[in-house]
Amino acid sequence: MSIAIISDIHGNAEALRAVMRDIDSRSIEKIICLGDIVGYGPEPLACVDMVRERCMWSLMGNHDFGVLYEPTNFNPGAEAAAYWTREQFDAEPDAGLRSKRYEFLGKLRVRVFETLDGMGFPVLAVHGSPRRPINEYIFPDDVMNSPDKIESIFGRVERVCIVGHTHVPGVFTNEPDFYPPNELGESSYKFALDEKAIINVGSVGQPRDHDPRACYTVLHPERAEFIRVEYDVDATARKIKAVPTLHDWLADRLYEGR
Repeated sequence: MSIAIISDIHGNAEALRAVMRDIDSRSIEKIICLGDIVGYGPEPLACVDMVRERCMWSLMGNHDFGVLYEPTNFNPGAEAAAYWTREQFDAEPDAGLRSKRYEFLGKLRVRVFETLDGMGFPVLAVHGSPRRPINEYIFPDDVMNSPDKIESIFGRVERVCIVGHTHVPGVFTNEPDFYPPNELGESSYKFALDEKAIINVGSVGQPRDHDPRACYTVLHPERAEFIRVEYDVDATARKIKAVPTLHDWLADRLYEGR
């Protein structure tokens, strides 16, 4: 049994639809979302509805939290996008649908630790890090620059943890080391009994590894496989630039994957 793991959609419905089509083409029936469904992008409601309908469950990311509660420690562009996103929720004329969306956001979990179908061992799922599930970033260069941080984080991992948040896909191991997908054979990490791993599944809606294609990860019983998917970047960019509140930079960065 394989499970698709998506994260950091950020209101990019064009990318999410492309990823969902790719998941369907692989006959994968179960999908999990690690959060940041909204924020930055031009179609937050469509993204929330797709995740609500298609995913087994979703976690709460910092942008989901910011829309539902308060966008603390956001840069001006991200803060403006969060308030604009909340306005879109509030502007929904169907009171029942508006309530369902807010209820969905309000019930998003912060941390899940469970044995996923076919995995054979429990997996920890958080948006940011095992230490601070919503807000802490785990950067690739932390392996060299912040070894104490990495050691502390791995101290909270039993075997495998899946995260998002940085929008940079790859695998951290407790060597410690970091391996981007292109350094893994067949873009896959094979689970090892004697090794802990934190797998960043990448970003569907706003990749930041200089590859503009949407990214998600498939968990197989023996390995984690990184998948890239082409989508209509132009369509999303046009929609962003059509909203005065959303900064044009949010559109331009999509072309460069940063």
